[in-house]
Amino acid sequence: MTETKSTCPYCGVGCGVVIESQAGQVTGVRGDPDHPANFGRLCTKGSTLHLTASPAITRQARLLQPMQRGQRGEAPQPVSWDAALDHAADTIAGIVARHGPDAVGFYVSGQLLTEDYYVFNKLAKGLLGTNNIDTNSRLCMSSAVAGYKLTLGADAPPACYEDVDHAGCLFIAGSNAAWAHPVLYRRIEEARARRPQMKVIVVDPRRTDTAELADLVLPLQPGTDVMLFNGLLHIMLWEGWTDAGWIERHTTGFDALKGTVRDCTPDLVAQVCGLRKEDLLTAARWFATSDATLSLYCQGLNQSSSGTAKNAALINLHLATGQIGKPGAGPFSLTGQPNAMGGREVGGLANLLSAHRDLANPQHRAEVAALWGVPAVPDKPGRTAVEMFQAAADGEIRALWIACTNPAQSMPDQATVRRALERAEFVVVQEAFATTSTCAFADLLLPATTWGEKDGTVTNSERRISRVRPALPAAGAARHDWRIGVDFAHRLEARMGRTATLFPYETPESVWNEHRESTRGRDLDITGLSYALLEAAPRQWPFADGATAGRARLYEDGRFATADGKARFVDTVYKPLAEPRESRYPFSLTTGRLRDQWHGMSRTGTLGRLFGHVPEPVVQMHPQDMARRQLRDGDLVYVTSKRGSIVVPAQADTGLGLSQAFIAMHWGEEYLSGCSSTGTPLAGINALTTSAYCPQSKQPELKHAAVKILKAELPWSLLAMAWLPEDGALRAREELKGLMALFPFASCVPFGRERSGVLFRAAAHDAPPATVLDRIEVALGLDGLQGLRYNDPKHGQRRVAQLVRNGAEARLDGILLAGDTRAEAWIRTLLQDELPAQAYGRLLLAPSAKAPVAVQAASRQVCTCFNVREDQIRQALQQCNGDEDERLAGLQDQLRCGTNCGSCVPELRRMVRAAAPAGISV
Repeated sequence: MTETKSTCPYCGVGCGVVIESQAGQVTGVRGDPDHPANFGRLCTKGSTLHLTASPAITRQARLLQPMQRGQRGEAPQPVSWDAALDHAADTIAGIVARHGPDAVGFYVSGQLLTEDYYVFNKLAKGLLGTNNIDTNSRLCMSSAVAGYKLTLGADAPPACYEDVDHAGCLFIAGSNAAWAHPVLYRRIEEARARRPQMKVIVVDPRRTDTAELADLVLPLQPGTDVMLFNGLLHIMLWEGWTDAGWIERHTTGFDALKGTVRDCTPDLVAQVCGLRKEDLLTAARWFATSDATLSLYCQGLNQSSSGTAKNAALINLHLATGQIGKPGAGPFSLTGQPNAMGGREVGGLANLLSAHRDLANPQHRAEVAALWGVPAVPDKPGRTAVEMFQAAADGEIRALWIACTNPAQSMPDQATVRRALERAEFVVVQEAFATTSTCAFADLLLPATTWGEKDGTVTNSERRISRVRPALPAAGAARHDWRIGVDFAHRLEARMGRTATLFPYETPESVWNEHRESTRGRDLDITGLSYALLEAAPRQWPFADGATAGRARLYEDGRFATADGKARFVDTVYKPLAEPRESRYPFSLTTGRLRDQWHGMSRTGTLGRLFGHVPEPVVQMHPQDMARRQLRDGDLVYVTSKRGSIVVPAQADTGLGLSQAFIAMHWGEEYLSGCSSTGTPLAGINALTTSAYCPQSKQPELKHAAVKILKAELPWSLLAMAWLPEDGALRAREELKGLMALFPFASCVPFGRERSGVLFRAAAHDAPPATVLDRIEVALGLDGLQGLRYNDPKHGQRRVAQLVRNGAEARLDGILLAGDTRAEAWIRTLLQDELPAQAYGRLLLAPSAKAPVAVQAASRQVCTCFNVREDQIRQALQQCNGDEDERLAGLQDQLRCGTNCGSCVPELRRMVRAAAPAGISV
């Protein structure tokens, strides 16, 4: 067995991993105990990485060779790399000749490595001469970038993970870190256990798992963060809790801000935000008077039409109180993606240039042009993500090159995005996984390497650069992303008549060395940081030539990255939501992450075990809102915005406020789909979201859309699920995906831990043609002769129970319940838990049979690592005594839940408190 140190490809925590491989296969993964981001910890996603790299998944899900489509609507056919890249060069050169370089747009990804990003940034801005290159980081971090630059002068998070261990007050705003950054949250839990006097404030419209540690929860109304932060500053000024001397020495612009916050009285803030005045006073006192206050924030602030103002208003609080530039203090933006930071470092956004240079600055453009050896870098601003797809939908951008991202799932306002992909003359998708929705729109598919194969660097939230190392050769004919960019650039140069190449790279290190030189003298200077040093350990920037170590935290000397060295207060004026609730659309819909899933689930979605905690898509609502609409858990509802409508089951959640709703961001058309009454396919959650964006950062308001929620009267229902061979589950899902748009509601998800299963659910007004049910049976292998079968075409009912025999014992291998699914709960348990089924015979075909005494419906999974369920936890808690920590420890001793990755610990604590004996305080 070989061990290779690398980095996790999921969130911005940037955990180090040790990849175990043997005979050309990844056989295991564990946390790197020497990596300072995680010290050996991994979350549920990271700890299952090796399973996503199995040969069976690679064969089914990976794009393994270049594919070219002759005509739209035809299936793509395999071609050689030379043919694919020649075709791309000829086509794009022709489009540029006819329409100019701005008719081309590149949309890349925070999952790319820094070296990949650098090549594509240079390709667009240096060779083609267009600034039309943007990234899905625009959907993630651009408001944080704009906020840092406006206030501190540079896009540089000033704090580090170690500050969690020194903070006297943690102010967590718009971040469900317990699910989105779980390894960092484990560190917060440990810091709080060591120092129980630490105060934790959580600001979020929903009461998420992150709030389990909170001393104070501020469940503000969606979109009112600026009013809240201005109101806290009003209180700080009134009570004398600001640091006037520090403000005078180190900042400018405070007087203008004071004029704005003067009107943000506690009465007004409480009314607008929906909070108690007493809680506002407590939050202001803890934030301002703590020895050190650290704020942690993420998409709740960023994904907003006021995203830049929200970021700046929070940073204003740190500047007003001097809570920055010292251990345990500072505004710390938690990066969403593994290398969104690295992309920002190389200028991989439409308004940036290498090393945090500004496109609008003539001197910065001249510096980059000189470095690259080109006459000039274009000064016309490039199209940002939303603008790029709108321009393509309008016919202004003719070619789209999409790398390592899935805009047909992740972009807001999917109707516009899909119109763009359909109208563009030429769409290139450079991707590792062939199963993403965007691949269906590609004229040319280029196979890229992925985790376990890639080689380069990434930068995490605390400015720490880590090596990504390959443990395996590239799968099939896949190439590294930077290599694809270079090979394409060479061909384009030939067609442009260039005799000397701008892309002389043969290794990722050669790309890194040029990037490193571009940072000389900049705020992120890494001229002292070589691959050799990174081989020894991850390093933080800045790391200038001659340095012996990176800098853990910035601005300790009180000097900021501005011309005069002073930080700037920003006059942040509260503005309402871009799309406020109103009588026709009375609900505020927000989106967010699930604990065990990542983005569009192209990788995590290959594993059934990661669907144990949240097995299927739902819309969550407050129980009172459900009661008013006579809805029960599981009832189907229409969720409708001004852009589209989807059907999804409803689920009660007391963590939501009244008139609020929540749907996880991950559910694209691969998992949740349907059609409108006119037959138009609807594509997942982002059929609803708005493309309204922050005017400064151009980041869309994915966190809020005004919707209405009405019960869906779809009396015909279907549930089909089956165990499948390991190398057949993903193929079955692809076949079923083609049927989803035939129903007003359909979902298709994997299930299973040691085995691979697929679940297909649908609902409609009337039964579909029998041929549709036949196709579902074939896809799930239920069309054999060994099963029990009942068929009533007249009433649209069909039931199939596929049994497999092992000796004298028979087990259920697959089921189809069409027209009546009332027996789902116990039959599903029988199948998923692989219980003996021989005794139930025709009960399996009875539509409304009560569950046999021996088979009770399984309760919900809480712990993914050890597959521990709610009923097991409740039973075990009856044997546990003591305070909350002692009862939790006893529970963990019995069932092991929460002892591996720890992601379920907040939920376990809730269950411990709920089960406390009368009179016992926990």
